[in-house]
Amino acid sequence: MRRREFLAFVAPSVLVMGGLLLLPLYRTVEWSFERVDYGEPGEFVGLDNYGEALTDPRLGQAVLFTLGLTAAVVAALLVGGYLLAVMVNRLGRAKPWVLGILLVSYVVPHVVGATMFSWLFDANFGGVVNQVVTLVTGREVLWFTDPWPNRVMVWLNTIWFMLPFSMLVIIAGLQGVSTEVIEAAKIDGAGPVRTHWSVIIPNIRGVLGFVAIISIMDILRTFDQLIPLSPQAVQIGNESIMLYIYNIAFQDGGQQLGLGSAVNVLLILLIGLLLFPFIRDVAREARQA
Repeated sequence: MRRREFLAFVAPSVLVMGGLLLLPLYRTVEWSFERVDYGEPGEFVGLDNYGEALTDPRLGQAVLFTLGLTAAVVAALLVGGYLLAVMVNRLGRAKPWVLGILLVSYVVPHVVGATMFSWLFDANFGGVVNQVVTLVTGREVLWFTDPWPNRVMVWLNTIWFMLPFSMLVIIAGLQGVSTEVIEAAKIDGAGPVRTHWSVIIPNIRGVLGFVAIISIMDILRTFDQLIPLSPQAVQIGNESIMLYIYNIAFQDGGQQLGLGSAVNVLLILLIGLLLFPFIRDVAREARQA
């Protein structure tokens, strides 16, 4: 391919990436050092926005909630996604139908799925889960106003939404594992658990790392599902970092865009910090391959 043809193919993508990613990122970093009123030029304030953000206990609570959600859900996605992928991968003709049913939760718009999911816990809409829990425990659980029950509901919804993606990627990884290696492990006397732990999982470590990377990025940006699932998130301490940014930057008439931009920059740094070990492992796997 000639250089001119290469540039002709690449240039549109570069322009789109620059317009949709680099320019907004530059503006965000610029605003993070300014006091910005919506529609007016910013006033340079140095690191004041970062100082205000880092000393705000509400942001600290949002970070703890988001990190807890990330840790719980990523662990569930890796374990549950692997187990579900193993079971689905063994199916015969029913495999496409089962995959289609399991993927429904992933293709439904997130806020719509979260709203329907909340009905399972809302007595005003039948609340099947709420009724079962009340019947078993003998007391009514306040899913929308009690902090920990609400967190559990948010965790379950996030797992329900993201598990199909995790399962699908891991299935693709399982299909790439050599059957000869698995047969050799069985001949050597390895049982099912030993085969999975010592043979299959090491072979798809890169795939599991990819699932972890995508899951961490998605969960750290949790926002829209909290609208129906946690309408009192601020009051009960279940506000995510993205919801915190939205509330301080836009809910108050756009008067704290600089502070919101500073928290956005901090969130980007947090995402990079959490992703670094997984990216390093995936890169090492790629070099070895």
